[in-house]
Parts: sequence; C-alpha cells; structure tokens
Amino acid sequence: MTAVILFVKLLLKYVIRLILFAIEQVIVIFHLALIYLVLNAEIDIPIIEDINVGKRTKIAENHYVLKNNYLKKNEFGVWEMYIEGDPYERGLIYGELSKELIQRQEDIFVGQINDFIPSNFAQQFLRLFIGMFISELPKNIPLENQQEIYGISKSFSSRYDYIASKYTRILNYHAAHDIGHALNDYSMVGCTSFALKDEKTSDGNLMIGRNFDFYVGDEFANDKLLLFVNPTDGYSFASYSWAGFTGVASGLNEKGLSVTINASKSDLPTGAKMPISLLAREILQYASTIDEAIAIAKKRHTFVSETLMIGSARDKKAILIEKSPTKVGVYDSKQSELVCSNHYQSSTFKKDKINIANIKESDSKFRFNRVGELLAGKTKMTTNDVLSILRDQYGYKQDTLGMGNPRAINQLIAHHSVIILPENYMFFISTTNYQLGQFIGYDLKKTFSLKKGTITNKLSASTFLFSDEYEQFKSFKKTKKQISQYVILGRELKLTSKEINDFIKNNKESYVTYEMLGKYYLRKENFKAAHKMFTIALTKEMASLNIKKELEILKKNCQNKKK
Repeated sequence: MTAVILFVKLLLKYVIRLILFAIEQVIVIFHLALIYLVLNAEIDIPIIEDINVGKRTKIAENHYVLKNNYLKKNEFGVWEMYIEGDPYERGLIYGELSKELIQRQEDIFVGQINDFIPSNFAQQFLRLFIGMFISELPKNIPLENQQEIYGISKSFSSRYDYIASKYTRILNYHAAHDIGHALNDYSMVGCTSFALKDEKTSDGNLMIGRNFDFYVGDEFANDKLLLFVNPTDGYSFASYSWAGFTGVASGLNEKGLSVTINASKSDLPTGAKMPISLLAREILQYASTIDEAIAIAKKRHTFVSETLMIGSARDKKAILIEKSPTKVGVYDSKQSELVCSNHYQSSTFKKDKINIANIKESDSKFRFNRVGELLAGKTKMTTNDVLSILRDQYGYKQDTLGMGNPRAINQLIAHHSVIILPENYMFFISTTNYQLGQFIGYDLKKTFSLKKGTITNKLSASTFLFSDEYEQFKSFKKTKKQISQYVILGRELKLTSKEINDFIKNNKESYVTYEMLGKYYLRKENFKAAHKMFTIALTKEMASLNIKKELEILKKNCQNKKK
C-alpha cells in the first residue's frame, strides 16, 4: 500500500512539475489567453472616435518617424519609442511605428503553442480553466487603456484572425502574466529588488535596483522596447518591456515616481480583474507621491498576488504595496534600505498561511537574505555597487550554487534589469545577455524636454560575460532544453557519454544538472542511473524545500524500481 501511495504522489508531483516547467519556459505564460480565445466569443471594441494618424516615414534602417513620434534601434541593440497624444491616437501611432516588432512577437507566441502544448486534450483543459478569468476582463480595464490597446491592435497581423480578432488577442495578452500566476499557484521564477537612501547611497538620494526574472526564451528577449509616453492626461513616463505591451513591469515618471512589480503568493483568484501590469501603468501615469500610488492601488481589484515597489522623489523613500485578490498591505521598512523578493512583509499578511508557507517552501527567502547580507555594513553605494549586487550568483556566505540557481539574485534568465534614481530622474536599463551587458542611463528630464531618448551615463558589462564559464553555461542551457523536451514532450534524444560528461562539467555545482539527468534516465527506465543522479542533486544547494521534496520522492521511486 505504501508503494502505491508513493507512486501516486510521484505521479502527481511529476505532472505538476511538467506543468510548472511549461510555465517557466513561458510555454503558457503568454499563450494561455490565446488558447482560450479559440472557443470564446469576441471582446467588444471600446468606444472611440476614429481618426487617421497617417503613415510612418523611414529615416534609416530600424528608424521610423510619425509626426513627433519615433521608433529606432539604438547602438546598444535596444528599441526606443516615443509616443504622445490621446489614448487611441497613441495606440495607432504605437502600432504603425512598431508593426514588424509586434507581429514578430505574436509569431513567437503562436509558434510556442504548437511547440510546447501539442496535445489537443491539454489545450481543451486549459481553455476550460482559463475561461473563468477572462470573460469579464474588459469590465476591469479602464477605457483609456482599452482605447490605446485597440489602437495598437490595428497593426496586428491578419494571419491569426482565425484564432480571434486582433483586439481580443492583444487584450488577453495583457492578462497572460496574471493567468500564468493563477494556473501555477503563483509559483513563478522570482524577481528581486531593493531600495537604498541616506547613508547607504553616495549622494544620500534614493536608488533602486531590480531584476525582472521573467524568461520568455532568448528569441523573445532579442527585441526589448524602452517606451517613452507623453500622454494628454497624467504624467510622462518611461517603461521597459517588449513591443505590443502597454502595461508596466519597470518604470519611472517625470515626477520621479517609480514602479516595479514582484510576483508573490496569497489568496487564490476567483475571476477576472485588472491585470497587475495595467495597475502599475495607472500608478506610473497618475501618481506623483506614495500616498497617491496607494490610493490608486486600493481602488482597483486585481486577480493575482503581487508586490509593487514604489519609489518617490517627493517622499524621498520607497515602500511596498502588497496586493492580493482580497487584501492590500503597505510595508515601510523605516530604514535606509528596503528589500523585496517574492513574499509579503506587511502586517496585513503576517498571519497569512499562504504567505507563511511561501516563505518556508520557496526560494524567495534565500534571495531576500542574500541581498541583506550584501548590503550589511555598506555605505555610500554607487550605481556600480548596486549593479554588482544585481549580478551576484552566490548564496549565503558565498556558497556556490552553480549557474542559474533560483536561489541566486542573478539567475541568468532576466528579461531585463534596471537601476532607478528617482530624485535624479535617471533610468538605467540593461541591454544584452540578461543583465550582464552594458547598462545605459537615460535622463528623463532631458528626454521629455527634447522628446527624444537621451543617454547620459553608461555602466560596464560584467567580466563574467566574456568568461569561459559563461560559454559553458550557454552550452549547458542548450543541452538542458533538449533534455526537457525529451522528458516532457518525448522528442527523440540519445545523449552520448561525452555529452553527458560535458553537461555535468559545464555546471557541476548546480542541482539542476543532476535533476535533469535523473529525469532523463528515469524516462529511459534506467532506474539505477536515475537514482544516482537524484542522490547527487540532493547534496547540492537546492532552490527550495518544494524542490527537495520532489527529488526525494523521485529518488525513492527509483530505489523501489531498482528492487
């Protein structure tokens, strides 16, 4: 009977891990909404007064202009876009300027559905699950956002109209981040952020660093977009993400108010509400102080649990707005430093059972503690000091975690990383190779005065980017992907002894190396080899208690099979 229970537990855990892997690879994150669309009615378009903004003019390769608006790819490989006007007008201009970019992003979305969710049964199941979250979505998105998004949708490709209308598709893409949370019980790859002020910074001013550890695949991350928005209503702001997205993950406005978001865990959602990225956008566009940001957050209902770090030049500090589908908490460390990973810290969630379990079982506490360790005793820190923390790959007391461990502040997966100086109106963004390449700093005062992105500072690329270890990591990642596709999708794979030895050599300190080989052997029913790999994995620094429990079950199952 014990063996049967263990087998059932193993089966359930294995299925859950397969789903989690799919989401971590953004197999689902950006596409769950799209899958749902196939079987659901169209979303009505918002009320607009139709206008014609004209056509863009090509100035040079990768450089377009439309009236006062422009899109260009800068020398660092980052796309810059400046747009202004009313919501629908901005949307039309956004779409016209960047139509190739947004169409390429959707090609990636749809292509990954067929790659990673080939089962019709799985797609049907996901459609049913997602339906409850999406049906009421338009009622929870402000008209201004709907109009802007509708304007962008006009430039979407007609290739996927068989799935749904252009507007229906893009509106749902804006909720895909939240749906990924809901399906995965918010078990996301975690972001890390921190804020410093007073004696902690070189000039005493507020300084914020953050990694947006949201991996959508290398192809997706090739086209990052730095968006400068000068709206008719509200404040001008800069936001860093990707083409076609009007929400905010990391941003700073002209009043020196910044917003960054970190996923968390609390109450489970029961239906569609405002996507968290659009709440962050509303705060960035309409708040100039912390109190104004809190007021906006409290009046909106969201259906995921998320922390919004708000930095304010006027208040000369940063706080955390901790939001769940049912509660809102505010946390102020009242100190010169504030650290945020993926759990809540306010009194509102102090006794929240889900939050308590999240702290105990996830990797959030490890990154939180590591940031605290690196900040301890430090004063007069510069942007370079902050950047060194964002790039840190070690565990507590310099423990070697291997490359890509979710315990690390730098997991080598970040879509982007930013350093924000609200009182100086400076917005530093990463460029290439996660956060390892150069950072470039934009002076937003000059940018919005000139209506043109103005780079005034640069931070050097990491030496790790040019190391043998980084080349080994890239090779490791390639093999890891092959193993994952074999384990999950059954794609043909037979690794040679040399390939296995190279895979281990390329990242020998990471538990993931042996976890993946264990699953590779398990699928091939080589239980002795699988048992050995899981045993080694359990000697390494694992990401979380949940991972440890899963590996222990897998190891025990292999032991039973060996008998």
